Amino acid sequence: MIMKSLTLTIAALLITANVLFAQNVRFVTSGSIEYEKSVNTYAIIKKMYGDDMEGLRQQAFDQYKKTQPQFKIFKSTLNFANNKILFVPIPADAVNNNFFFIPDLVQPNTIYSDRDAGLTTIQKTVFEQTFLVKDTIRKIKWKITDETREIAGYTCRRANGLVMDSIYVVAFFAEKIPVSGGPETFSGLPGMILQVALPHENVSWLATKVTDMTVAPESIAPPKKGKVLNNKQLYNTLETVFKNQGTPTQVNMVMKDFML
Repeated sequence: MIMKSLTLTIAALLITANVLFAQNVRFVTSGSIEYEKSVNTYAIIKKMYGDDMEGLRQQAFDQYKKTQPQFKIFKSTLNFANNKILFVPIPADAVNNNFFFIPDLVQPNTIYSDRDAGLTTIQKTVFEQTFLVKDTIRKIKWKITDETREIAGYTCRRANGLVMDSIYVVAFFAEKIPVSGGPETFSGLPGMILQVALPHENVSWLATKVTDMTVAPESIAPPKKGKVLNNKQLYNTLETVFKNQGTPTQVNMVMKDFML
């Protein structure tokens, strides 16, 4: 009789614990996220110009380091609801590159994604021309690990991935935000990406604030202005624009920046 009573008591405690746990686990499916993009300009300049970093260019780089911070910071917002996502860069003051052209010192992309349909619309500005790139959502090869860290109040798991088959990516995603999205075109994980870094490209994005709120569906709409094409057509267009512009290393870096 005592054993039966003890068994019932333990069962009741387990049920109560499960109910309390379920009540405390809140999943966020609608809200707004603020991101900061960090660009290591010193490292990018060294990589772009390599052996050409001498004479007047070296003098310009030395002057650049005296007047410009190593890390440039840019801000953006991401709104999400009903498995739809809109990523919008916040306009920043014009960046004076002085002697150097660094493509990462602009945020050219406004990105709309419909996860249910598997489609994305990217409004991309390249120099003075605006494109509207419509295509399927880019697939990234991810491998999820057991490493975790706290970002903007959320426990995030690490995933390592490859973009464009060669660019190494490190991301941290929040499982309590079960929307497969992130800054720019980074997505494909079972949760929202709150931090992503391209270590070899010297660029990263970090969520500084997550707001759990109801977002009106009509406020998440694809951009409409620009010349319509798909990713392959964009690549061919950029290849023509940048052909013979600088060394192969410089051209490849610029092409990657505009295709990411």
